[in-house]
Amino acid sequence: MIDNELKKKLMAFQKNEITEHHVYKHLSKRIKGKNAKILENIAKDEYKHYNILKKYTETEVSPNSFLVFWYVLLSYIFGLTFALNAMEKGEENAQRVYEEAKDVIPEFKEIILDENVHEKKLLGLIDEEKIQYVSSMVLGLNDALVELTGTLAGLTFAFQNSRLVALSGLITGIAASFSMAASEYLSQRADKNSKNPLKASIYTGIAYIFTVILLVAPYFIFSNPMISLIFTMINAVIVIVFFSFFVSVVQEKTFKHYFFEMLFISFGVMALSFVIGLIARAFFNIEV
Repeated sequence: MIDNELKKKLMAFQKNEITEHHVYKHLSKRIKGKNAKILENIAKDEYKHYNILKKYTETEVSPNSFLVFWYVLLSYIFGLTFALNAMEKGEENAQRVYEEAKDVIPEFKEIILDENVHEKKLLGLIDEEKIQYVSSMVLGLNDALVELTGTLAGLTFAFQNSRLVALSGLITGIAASFSMAASEYLSQRADKNSKNPLKASIYTGIAYIFTVILLVAPYFIFSNPMISLIFTMINAVIVIVFFSFFVSVVQEKTFKHYFFEMLFISFGVMALSFVIGLIARAFFNIEV
């Protein structure tokens, strides 16, 4: 017999197991070779875990359709490694409950063993090449974020003209994207483990330009430069959230640490640029 509190927890983990079963099943059909077989076997194990839990909850549970769609979508955008790491982060809480209840429910020892085997199998899977290119993209996003937020802030206070700031920021950003792409190419060329330096540099440049457009866009939309700057800051936070989420999943670090570190760096640079812009405007007596 299990109490109501434990039953609720088991039903939540039962839903998690059937959801992961469907994710692994979808992914196994998408890829080829031995990786597909590994994912197919893991999908079968997850379904076995679901049935073990169902024996104690005596309840049928449906998968979370949104999460199935979400993790499959992540695998298309960021690669298999990223999607599976993101999904497996949710396993930690379940593992703790399984450990606590394994003396009450003997099958939990089998589930814990399976989950540990899954982790080892997944470590050997996955397309590191795509992760490498995603890392190049994040490099471009990160660099553009830090450099351009400060530049736009300084230009806003120096010129106080949305169109002029937009044009200056766009030219500066595009020029910097070529510079960053070239730097990434040379960096990858120096790395013996790099497979395709040219492709990595292209990803970096595209990500940089994308971030530039995202940050500069408010200045083309709003005539008031201060309103434009506010929306640029909002867009910057969105990019920081994206960057922090990616790093926390791939490097298995805490999201909060990277988010606040990036927030502090980006907005610290922006604040310094505010001051530099004000000084430049006063010192050079700029009137636009």
